[in-house]
Formats: sequence, C-alpha cells, structure tokens
Amino acid sequence: MKRFFTTIKNIFSIEDLRVRILNTIGFLVIFRLGSYIVLPGIDPNRLNGNQGGIFDFLNTFLGGSFSRASIFALGIMPYISASIVVQLLTVAVPTFTKMQKEGESGRKKLNQWTRMLTIIITAAQSYGYLRATINQEAIISPGMFFTISSMMIIVAGTMFCMWLGERITDKGIGNGISMLIMIGIVSRFPAAIIQEADTKGLQGGLTLILEFLALFFVVVGVIALTQAVRRIPVQYAKQVVGNKLYGGKRDFIPLKLNSAGVMPIIFAQALMFIPPLVAQIWRDSDVGTYVGTTFSDPTSWQYNFLFASLIIIFTFFYTAITVPSNDIAENLKRNGGFVPGIKPGKQTGEYIDSILSKITLPGALLLAAVAILPAFAVMFGITQNFAYFYGGTSLLILVGVVLDTLQQIESYLLMRHYEGMMKSGRVKGRSQFAAA
Repeated sequence: MKRFFTTIKNIFSIEDLRVRILNTIGFLVIFRLGSYIVLPGIDPNRLNGNQGGIFDFLNTFLGGSFSRASIFALGIMPYISASIVVQLLTVAVPTFTKMQKEGESGRKKLNQWTRMLTIIITAAQSYGYLRATINQEAIISPGMFFTISSMMIIVAGTMFCMWLGERITDKGIGNGISMLIMIGIVSRFPAAIIQEADTKGLQGGLTLILEFLALFFVVVGVIALTQAVRRIPVQYAKQVVGNKLYGGKRDFIPLKLNSAGVMPIIFAQALMFIPPLVAQIWRDSDVGTYVGTTFSDPTSWQYNFLFASLIIIFTFFYTAITVPSNDIAENLKRNGGFVPGIKPGKQTGEYIDSILSKITLPGALLLAAVAILPAFAVMFGITQNFAYFYGGTSLLILVGVVLDTLQQIESYLLMRHYEGMMKSGRVKGRSQFAAA
C-alpha cells in the first residue's frame, strides 16, 4: 500500500504528466455532461429507454446517451466507422495506398477524408436514429424543421466528440478516441453492478461473489490474450562505415497472438444486424419469423455459432491487412537484417507468414470465445447489462485502453528516473483500437 501511494505521489510530482491527467479528466467530464443534454424539441419523460438488441449494444458504448436522445446520441461511433472504411480503402484502392505511403502529408489527407466521411455517415445515421429509434410521442413538434435541426445538432455533437478525442490525444494521456469509448462503457458498470445485486438479493451474496471471481479470471485471460507475443529472432549483419564497425546486434520481430484486436468483433457485429433486418421483408412467412427471432436473440446457439465463425474469418482477413509479411521481410533485407537459418527476401516473408498463420488460428479461436462469453453469462443467470462486461468488444477495449494509458504513465515515470509501476518488468500497453 505504501508503494502505491508513493507511485501516485511520483505521478503528480511530474508537472507535465499532472497537467495531462487533469486535462484528460476535464475533457472526459465535458463529454459526460454533454451526454445528458437532450435534443431540443424532445420530452425526455416519453422516451423508450432500453429497447434491447442492437440498441442496448450501442447504448453500452455510448454511455447511455443513445437512449437519452442527447446531443451526443451517436457519440464517436460514426468516426470509428469512417476510420474503418478509410483503412480498408488504403488496402483496396491504389490512390489511398499511395496517400498512406506519403508520410505526414499523406496522413493529413487521409484524416481529411475520414472527417468528411464522418459527416456523411453521421448525417445518414442521425436520420435513421430520429425516425426509427426515438419514440415519436416524445417529439413535441414533429416535422421537417425538427428533423433537419436535430440532424445538424447530432452531426455537430459527433464532430465535437471527435475534437475532444483529438485534444485528449494531444494534451492529455492515452488515445483520445479510445478513451471516450472506454468512459462510456465504464459509466454503465456501477448501474450494472447495482442491478445485479438487486436481482440476487441478500440470499444471493455468495453467487455474486462467485460472479466477481469469474469476472476477475476472465479479465486476466483477456489481458493474457492481449499481451501474448511470438518473437521471431533477427540478426543484423556487421557493416564497416569509415573506421567504425556498425551492426551485428540481435533483435526480434514481435508478432501478437491477437494482431487484429477488436476489429474482427466489430466487423462481425455489424454483419449480425443484417439477418434480422432482412427477415423483416418476409416477416409474414415462417422462415422470416424464424430467422428474425433466432438472430435477434444473442443467447441462441445459431446466433453465437455464426458470430464466432465471422470473427474467425475476419481475424485472418484483418491480420493479413495489418501485418504485411512481405513488407517486413523487405525492410529487414534493406537494413541488413535476417532471420537465422532463413534466406533474406522472399523466403523470409514466407517464413513470417507461416508463423503468423500458426498463431492466428488459436488467437482467432480465443477471440471468438471472448466474444460469445456474455451469452454464456446470461445463460447462467447473470443480468444482461452485467454480462456485457464478461467479454466481447467492451472488455477488450477496456483492457487495451487501460494498458495503453498505464504504459504512457510509466514512460513518464521512467523518463524522470522514478521507479516504474510494476516491481518486475514493465507495463506493456497497446493502442490496438486507436486505428479505429
């Protein structure tokens, strides 16, 4: 305990770090306050509240602002969707691929495309949100003026959230976009615990303790999945430059067990919304009713089997995009590096690709298992709001953001010659969701 308080004292004794932490807290407070400001022209007492299915899923990520019809109703989600689209375009479209390789200027162009696409996506989603998800009785004066003005406010709210995220990244601590998503998820945690405790009552105290114990081991398992790395040894050849000898050092290529992060779950979750929507076309037939009922229930085995299968497929797909083995091999060859026993160039690329394929399969299976854990939690009698924290995108984002933030804090401590946050080893963070 004494070491803990000493670490906290060291953190706040570094002026730059202290200012960044306070800035981050201030920006997050602004974000949370905005999520409670209801759109003009809506009576909050007549809103539907929780509607189940996809709406509960979005509401968890948005910290309840979705169900409250706030000015931040869509939050940062359209920006994430736009970022994913632009990231895929950098692989499929040569023009965007060229931008990505142009360095800082190319990055600025891609950011501009992402912002413009964010506005388009937000405008489209805001119209659907106003027409399909808000209880029409809650609108005081429905009409074209209300729709257009509300769409403009929601678009402005999303762009403001994006600006807050960028300010957190520049002037705060951690990745801003990921931090906004994390605070939205965490804000639902106390209410979920209270609901679970009320459901179990005094007689279910032991059950509640076992549930928290199970949650602890699930978190430990997700941390292990997030941090697991397969190291490929690399040897650099010695080079004589003038009268000095350079190179000859040993290094390694770190290949993560889960290189794709949360992206396969996000892609798969987006596709899982399609069967119930398509089923609405044939809702009067037995097939349409069966498909709509089955794939609207996250606890059904058909839903979870398809969900897990899509995650495994997208894990291989996204890993192939984010970890180009041939480019890694060419960079090694260009810098005088080689894998011992493997010929530089094409054979090195094939070797890295074979290792990547071997570790991606268990990583994909574990990621799919984490994604469907909430469904099993519900089957064992855990309330749905609390079950969201037993796996899925929520838990992966929480673990990734916390580790990345702790890593940045520890970097400041070590840079100022303070003791790190861990007695043995260092905190190894990751900003896997930052690309989104």
